[in-house]
Amino acid sequence: MRTFAIIPAGGKGLRSGSSVPKQYLKINGKELIAYTLSTFQRSSLVNNIVIAAEKKFHNRLSKIIKENNFSKINLIIEGGKTRQNSVFNCIKKINADKEDLIIVHDAARPLLELKVLNNAINFAIKEGNAVVSIKAKDTLVVGNQFIKNYVDRNEINYLQTPQIFKYKDFLRAINYSERNSFVGTDESSLMKKIGKKIHLVEGSSMNIKITTKDDLKIFRSISQKGM
Repeated sequence: MRTFAIIPAGGKGLRSGSSVPKQYLKINGKELIAYTLSTFQRSSLVNNIVIAAEKKFHNRLSKIIKENNFSKINLIIEGGKTRQNSVFNCIKKINADKEDLIIVHDAARPLLELKVLNNAINFAIKEGNAVVSIKAKDTLVVGNQFIKNYVDRNEINYLQTPQIFKYKDFLRAINYSERNSFVGTDESSLMKKIGKKIHLVEGSSMNIKITTKDDLKIFRSISQKGM
């Protein structure tokens, strides 16, 4: 069994307020996406890394790969119009066997800890899939200007990435989605649609997705202290 890490990196990063997509911002002399890729490069459980990105950034990615000695990255492909398209494009290009594992992780989650990644992969090897998540900690309510109801937070999980599924299951999800024009919010929603029982594994509150200016401030502060 091999593991393929897919990193969709086609986001525009508009909410972060930067002039370039946030994954290419240099923070402490290193691009944000390089922090993300580093964790997968260091994992002994990851065999191959594939990146989906806008064509105009392929040369920049090649430079990042060379500067950081990312030896596991063997394919950069053109991203699609949506994140789902980008992931599907990658899956269609790789030479995987049915039982191989596909790991999808957001390019803009640079604080993924190696132990979280390896734990998720090991769980998926045993159980067939794994989705990293964290339990809700805050009080949750339904309502806009006024509180209507309270939600039992013990039943609520925040999904993160990586999300890991077998290659054969991804192929089924691709066929279903393209046949029915279904667009999911993430990989787990695609798998749920084809009837898969999805396992949740422990994530980390550090594993934030860099989306806004405030997220960037948090990441800058953490990375300055050393990672």
